Parts: sequence; structure tokens; C-alpha cells
Amino acid sequence: MALQCGIVGLPNVGKSTLFNCLSNAKAESANYPFCTIEPNVGMITVPDERLYQISDLVNPQKIIPTTVEIVDIAGLVKGASKGEGLGNQFLGNIKNTNAILHVVRCFDDDNITHVDGSINPVRDKEIIDTELQLKDLEAVDNKILKVKKLAETGNKEAKSVHEVLSKIKGVLEQGKSARTLELDENQRKIIKDLNLLTLKPVLYVCNVDDTSVVSGNHHTQAFVEAIKEEGAQVMLVSAEIEADMVDMEEEDKKLFLDDMGLKESGVNRIIKAAYQLLNYQTYFTAGEKEVRAWTIEAGYTAPQAAGTIHTDFEKGFIRAEVIAFEDYLKLGSESKCREAGKLRVEGKEYIVQDGDIMHFRFNV
Repeated sequence: MALQCGIVGLPNVGKSTLFNCLSNAKAESANYPFCTIEPNVGMITVPDERLYQISDLVNPQKIIPTTVEIVDIAGLVKGASKGEGLGNQFLGNIKNTNAILHVVRCFDDDNITHVDGSINPVRDKEIIDTELQLKDLEAVDNKILKVKKLAETGNKEAKSVHEVLSKIKGVLEQGKSARTLELDENQRKIIKDLNLLTLKPVLYVCNVDDTSVVSGNHHTQAFVEAIKEEGAQVMLVSAEIEADMVDMEEEDKKLFLDDMGLKESGVNRIIKAAYQLLNYQTYFTAGEKEVRAWTIEAGYTAPQAAGTIHTDFEKGFIRAEVIAFEDYLKLGSESKCREAGKLRVEGKEYIVQDGDIMHFRFNV
């Protein structure tokens, strides 16, 4: 399951620096707007200690972690919804992502220019929100025009679509994002084709100086206060610290993080948070050839989980053999789990749990 997150923000807030730290791709980074013109894409692994703990027991030929695709998208400016700067391109690129990592600048540095001349993360966020909302409003208005006449004839489907769109239009016209509206699964399905920008889940990343990465500063305090009603997660990360660690050995990274008062790198925290943002979880397959992590949505049944390996697995699903991660780690092998009665046989209704180690039986 491909997970794609778009890194967005105004020019010169640290997006490309963070992207370079997140992936092996090297986006050009410079002190002027629109340095990132084409969206840079990097495939990165999701850090999960469980994968390596299982591998230590199995000693496989290959270890395959699950991945996240990160897209660094051109900096946005006021008027982007009307085509200013690289607005149309930006908004087209972000439509294809599953979630948004919204980077705001929360540090002072006279040597790094700001597109609006001063540091104000609350204002910066509102600029981007407004542009995304205006673009969504345009899409919603166009769709309403298409379904309105059909709805007036009594067409039930068109009427349902028109009803949902009207609700979203009302929220957008209030200067709020579509994600603030409570929509049930059916309503979301109705408008899925619009791929609304402000309906995507968001993680705010406050890019701070190295002295503020633990406790924050007056910029982050103002930002957290401004977004408290959104219920969104805010993360403090120093792009400068992350850049310093890029070429370090793991042992040196740990010592460096300890000195900074951090338990984990910002990069790892961002990846994990992005993964959780979409309500994703992981199950594992383990054998001599490979130990592998697989991404599924929380709530997937065993056949659906099998389908992430191959569609034939889902079509011809018979049963799943399941071992909880904790049992596997404690007992040390599949055979010992089987002997201890910790290997369960589950059917089509089984809801896969995060960390399950699974083996599927199927017939095609």
C-alpha cells in the first residue's frame, strides 16, 4: 500500500532541507523562493524495531521494511489558487498525496529571508490554508453546477451529492477546511473523486532552532494556541539538527541526540506520525527467504490484508495462521509458538492486529 505525504509550506521555511533529511534524494536547497520547481519524490523506510527483532530470530536472506513516499512540493505563496507563483502546479501535485506535512518556520535568522519579510507561523499557515480552501471551493462550485439540475429532477444520487457539497461549500466559505466537517464514510465516498485538498489529514511540523527543539519558543506557543481547535498533531523539529545527523553513524546519532535531550530523531518521529495520521498499521510475514513488513489500514480483515501481498491471496483466501508479535518474541520461533498453542487459525472475519505475524492459506 503506497503511502504518499506531501511536504508543504511557504518558500524558505525548511521544507527541502527536511525532505533531504527524510530521503536519499537531494532536493536543491537555496535562499530564494521557488528553488524547488518540480516535486521531488523520495521513498523512505518506516522505522519499526519489531521488524529487526523478528529478523534476529529468523535470520532471513532478506529484510524488507514498509515504506512511505515523501513529496517535496514547490513553495506556495499568496494568490496560488489564482495561479500566482507556481500555484497551479503546487495544487495539482498535492492533490495526489494522501496526507499533508505542513512545515511552518518558527525560528529567527536574519540570514535566511522570509517571503513576507517577518517570522509569523500563524500568518504563514493561514496563507496556505486560504489558498487550499479557495481551490477546493472552486472544485466544489463546479461540481454543484453539474449535479444541481439533476438533483432538482428528483435524482436521489445527485440529491445526496448536492447535499454533501453544499455542506462543504458552507464550511469553506467560513474560511475553514473541509476536514473540520464531520462526514460519514458514505458521504466521503460520494465526494472522493474531487480529492479535496483541505479534506486530507495534516501534521504540522514547526521548524525550530536547535535550542528550541525540546521545549519550543514564543513562535511555537503562538502556533499551538492558534490551531488548538483543529485537533491536529504539532511536532517540533529542527531541520538544522536533522541535517547535521544525515551522515552520522547510528552510534554517533544516539550520542548526539542524547546531548540535545532527544530520544529519537525528528525524521523518525515525522515518518511514524505520518504513518499513524492515515490510521495505518503493520503486519509481518516471516520466513527463511525474507522477513517483511506490510502496510494495511486499521480494521482490515485477514483476506484484505492478504490482498496487499497479491490479489489472488484475497480472492482465494482460505484461512490465516496468526501469531501475536509479543508471543513470537517471547517464545522465539514459529514452531515453539505452535507447540505452546500461540499460533491461531483465523477465518475471513478476523480483524488483523498491529504487529501480527501472519501466514496465509489460499486456493486459486
